[in-house]
Amino acid sequence: MACVGRPTRGSFSSSFIGRAGGLGVGQVWGGAEGENAVTFKRLLGWPKEPAGWMGRKTCCVKVSLGFRGWRRCDGKGRIPEPGELACARAEVSPDQVATVVWDYFSQLSNNAKEAVEHLQQSELTQQLNALFQDKLGQVNTYADNLQKKLVPFATELHERLTKDSEKLKEEIRKELEELRARLLPHANEVSQKIGDNVRELQQRLGPYADELRTQVNTHAEHLRRHLTSHAQRMEAVLRENVDNLQSSLTPYADEFKAKIDQNIEELKGHLTPYADELKVKIDQNVEELRRSLAPYAQDVQEKLNHQLEGLAFQMKKNAEELKAKITANADELRQRLAPVAEDVRSKLRDNAKGLQESLAQLNSHLDRQVEEFRRNLGPYGDTFNRALVQQVEELRQKLGPYAGGMEDHLSFLEKDLRDKVNSFFITLKEKENQDRPLALPEQEQAPGPLES
Repeated sequence: MACVGRPTRGSFSSSFIGRAGGLGVGQVWGGAEGENAVTFKRLLGWPKEPAGWMGRKTCCVKVSLGFRGWRRCDGKGRIPEPGELACARAEVSPDQVATVVWDYFSQLSNNAKEAVEHLQQSELTQQLNALFQDKLGQVNTYADNLQKKLVPFATELHERLTKDSEKLKEEIRKELEELRARLLPHANEVSQKIGDNVRELQQRLGPYADELRTQVNTHAEHLRRHLTSHAQRMEAVLRENVDNLQSSLTPYADEFKAKIDQNIEELKGHLTPYADELKVKIDQNVEELRRSLAPYAQDVQEKLNHQLEGLAFQMKKNAEELKAKITANADELRQRLAPVAEDVRSKLRDNAKGLQESLAQLNSHLDRQVEEFRRNLGPYGDTFNRALVQQVEELRQKLGPYAGGMEDHLSFLEKDLRDKVNSFFITLKEKENQDRPLALPEQEQAPGPLES
């Protein structure tokens, strides 16, 4: 998402000041070039306003030196109004870039002839540019530089994906053949060890599925009660202020919309960490599987490790998908609640009866939508567990004597792509840190005096 309320490039003004160790703070909005330019490369961070500053146009500048204090803006520069989104560190992540490239590759691979004969690199470039536009907008020199370096790198990666796919497929086939041949004398023991690992995995994951279901129910009910309570307060205010609806209820209606956003974000904050906890369990389980199979994989340990890395990658993808589903369902709940809240606000100009009906509909709508959210999300934990168990079972089948023509080279291809993109981002970040000017000596931390 682009920063809301930013001025156009070149429109910076030194009329707002956050004391940043003598740097040209006015350069922040304009993204001016120069040795001491403070561009959105250090995207703005917004500490809490000092007491008594509510309603004033204020801003701070966060640079490598850290925040130095607040000064009042004289109103000539464009500062986001209260309530607008502050410019936090908007970023394009390695995962987002890799997903664009991989999805495009997968789409073309579904039509092999087109993939070979009509590689539309310009189309991929358009999709990557659209990602930057969506996440960063036309904000800064840093984003421009990143985009110029990353897009050619990503399109080159796509070309290599297409060329390397068949080669990797053959390499994985040979790797599995060697592994199976080495494990064949111990086929029963290997199968037993993997079976034991599956049962341990089920025991580990079972409580997480139950806990996720419990937390979904608990926090969904908390959201419903919180919003219902606010709706009931609006009904009480309505009964007491029939002759002055708009001025009496407008603050409550505005607050209700804000509470929807706040409660949805809190809901996501409680539920999404489960995916990260599950990744830890996945690592533990795969490491235990590696140790249990190691005695049977002498001389081919590296190949076994490679297969287990692929297994861990697939399992963690499921954890990311679980997190994405939780977030998507929560955002969908927000979208379903927002129109009804807006309807209440629009009825403030109508008579009391129409508003009363709208508030009554709001309560029933809350109940229905929260219950639907709970029903949709509740089974996800069990679905996730089944997917992970199936992936370990597939490994047992691949390593067994009757594997047949099982192939999974695409998962290794995707893992390699994501590793390369992540490494590219790390290299860019290291170079950015090397190029960053040394911090000037710390200056006094106390806020400067207000300027009129």
